[in-house]
Amino acid sequence: MPSDAIWAWSIIVAATAGVIIRPFRLPEAIWAVIGAGALVLLGLLPWQDALTGIEKGVDVYLFLIGMMLIAELARLEGLFDYLAALAVEYAAGSPQRLFLLIYLVGTVVTVLLSNDATAIVLTPAVYAATRAAGAKPLPYLFVCAFIANAASFVLPISNPANLVVFGSRMPHLTEWLRQFALPSLASIVLTYVVLRITQHRALKQEVIERRVPHKVLSRGGKLTAIGIAAIGVVLITASALDKQLGPPTFICGAVTTGLVLLLSRQSPMPVLKHVSWSVLPLVGGLFVMVEALVKTGVIGHLSALLHEAVAQSVPGAGWSVGIATAIATNIANNLPVGLVAGSIVAADHLPTSVVSAILIGVDLGPNFSITGSLATILWLVALRREKIEVGAWPFLKLGLLVTPPALIAALAAAIR
Repeated sequence: MPSDAIWAWSIIVAATAGVIIRPFRLPEAIWAVIGAGALVLLGLLPWQDALTGIEKGVDVYLFLIGMMLIAELARLEGLFDYLAALAVEYAAGSPQRLFLLIYLVGTVVTVLLSNDATAIVLTPAVYAATRAAGAKPLPYLFVCAFIANAASFVLPISNPANLVVFGSRMPHLTEWLRQFALPSLASIVLTYVVLRITQHRALKQEVIERRVPHKVLSRGGKLTAIGIAAIGVVLITASALDKQLGPPTFICGAVTTGLVLLLSRQSPMPVLKHVSWSVLPLVGGLFVMVEALVKTGVIGHLSALLHEAVAQSVPGAGWSVGIATAIATNIANNLPVGLVAGSIVAADHLPTSVVSAILIGVDLGPNFSITGSLATILWLVALRREKIEVGAWPFLKLGLLVTPPALIAALAAAIR
């Protein structure tokens, strides 16, 4: 094995560990950029190839910017606070009904605005609403964490990882729905059922208020809601026409944000200031590291192994790769795993069921652990801002109960 390949893999493993563990509490993006920079500076990856890797992520960058802009606008305009408070009122004093309503709101937000929006924006709103209702927030906050991944493959726009896996080979919307409608339904329903069972005792002991104080939704909030609906229509149309999702997402997000701020005569600085811009260099660094894996032959070797498995049994290959991918996301996070999976999918023509299993593993698999996906990490950050600590072991114990039934049901529906 060439020594350059060993050095490159060592750097990639160390950088990925840095992204997940965050030594010295440095942002995830710093470790990804350090890893990418080290590969280039040490001559392990030509700078031209590094630029090629960065360019491959343009569609993802535009998608993320558009979604982050509209999500931050919704937060500032109080749209999510309003929806969470509305859920408390419709619950009419029933913790079980509130749990279901928050799950439904989380599903809609994830499907139309991506799982990161659920983690970043809905989580603080649910915390504020449940505290105002006199409830213990944690059972309802777990809803935000688990639905963010469980509903993230309903539509191509529901998770940036979907763009990473498929890239320019994104299926038509009708084909997407044919592949993922049943698996998504199974994932959402089974995740709710098991999560609800695990939280039964905590909810049974709850006594919550029937009403909580909240402001009337502002004109900006109403315009933002309309803008989100319009973005959903535009993106579904773009997916149906087999167009890239990044440019329309960016345009819709920027235009909606600009119009709302202009009509309400607000400065754009609060929105721009609170957008998580560090996500972009994080993703860019990961793209560069995956390009190094391509150059060192890792992707080709994995593709060959998968091709052999497919030749033996397509259903068997689907189950194996789906479960293996789900486990891998909890070891190395679903973004780098998704990038590797996307390179493998691009390297060979695989059966639809196998590709579907890979995506389900990338999207749903992270529900096992607290470091499985960027959305769950962002959820954890949102909790820490509210002085709530959820350890890796308690989350893992819950994830080991909630995730397997949903994963098995989703894979069974996809590989049928």
